[in-house]
Amino acid sequence: MIQTPPKSGIFTPVLISGCVILMLGFAIRASFGVFQIPIAAEFNWPRAEFSMAIAIQNLAWGVGQPIFGAIAERFGDRRAIIAGAILYALGLVLSSFAVTPGQMQFLEILVGFGIAGTGFGVILAIVGRAAKPENRSLALGIATAAGSAGQVFGAPAAQILLNYYHWQVVFIIFAVVILCALFALPFLRSPTVATKAELDESLGTVLKRAFKDPSFTMIFVGFFSCGYQLGFITAHFPAFITEKCGAIDPSGLLADIGITTTSILGAIAISVIGLANIAGSIMSGWLGKRYTKKYLLSGIYVARTVASALFILLPMTPASVLIFSLVMGSLWLATVPLTSGLVAHIYGLRYMGTLYGVVFFSHQLGSFLGVWLGGKFYDMTGDYSLVWWIGVGVGAFSAIVHLPIREKPLLAQPA
Repeated sequence: MIQTPPKSGIFTPVLISGCVILMLGFAIRASFGVFQIPIAAEFNWPRAEFSMAIAIQNLAWGVGQPIFGAIAERFGDRRAIIAGAILYALGLVLSSFAVTPGQMQFLEILVGFGIAGTGFGVILAIVGRAAKPENRSLALGIATAAGSAGQVFGAPAAQILLNYYHWQVVFIIFAVVILCALFALPFLRSPTVATKAELDESLGTVLKRAFKDPSFTMIFVGFFSCGYQLGFITAHFPAFITEKCGAIDPSGLLADIGITTTSILGAIAISVIGLANIAGSIMSGWLGKRYTKKYLLSGIYVARTVASALFILLPMTPASVLIFSLVMGSLWLATVPLTSGLVAHIYGLRYMGTLYGVVFFSHQLGSFLGVWLGGKFYDMTGDYSLVWWIGVGVGAFSAIVHLPIREKPLLAQPA
């Protein structure tokens, strides 16, 4: 039986509860860069070791995303989310007992799978199915913005907690927080929105058709740079700012509002990125309803490329850090509602979670390399400059590769 979304406004219980889960999950995920220096200092680990743990977490997230998308479509959305939350909490608790780099890196696999089960692949598919067609792009943008809302308070909250508790205790606190997200599940129900042809097709048939489509390959490849840039900045930006930024003026405006050290500035920068992306993601979703998504994506990657190049070329000051955070934040996850909307538009809603999960694997592969190369090159050279310039290059490539995508439903395209 084919169902249609109920006639209701944009802010449905499904959208609100989905936003809550994304907000809490991403608040924790966005805070890991804050732990970079405390953990390395306690165990005297090279910077690359904890970077590798975060990189593995991101790669496991990417591998787990299509798996959890398929689980949700086969066994139900809520079962997939429950499994994800349990893995997330278990990974955090066990990681708090890690004393070697190998232990930390192995346990971050659990955290990565937990993020996959509570993250974009599962939640955006639910939100997309529940939204009316005319509201779908905006609803996806709002849900994406919720992830950034978590980023606004995630890193500062971690920094505040570290002032009072050891990092191991903070990990356990975060494990309790992600389990609390499950209280939103009773409201997370959405109809199955699909055409009769989509319902009659198997997952294997749809995957085979998508993999043969050059546009799917371009979407997959183009999403790589987004993950590279976001993974590197999330994991290394606080440490980068702490070590490279000019001193905070004790009589200046930043000191007056509580930013008295570069370590605090690093945590606030991640928060500013998240805050700016709330507006950026919602605007992206709104624009995706009115303009060609592939051109919007290309424009976002051009803007990121220019912003990153200028930031690394100009002298770094507290003001330039905040300006860059504001600009990059407005572009941060603006790619997500457009990319997920593009997948839904071209390939349908029936298996959107799995198909977007496959595309998202490319994002997380980029994230893995961004995080790992950041730590690796830092230990080799004592500097992050080369990793930044690689990010500029892959961003420019993504701007180009989106242009040839055929943005119309695949079944409607000529053979």
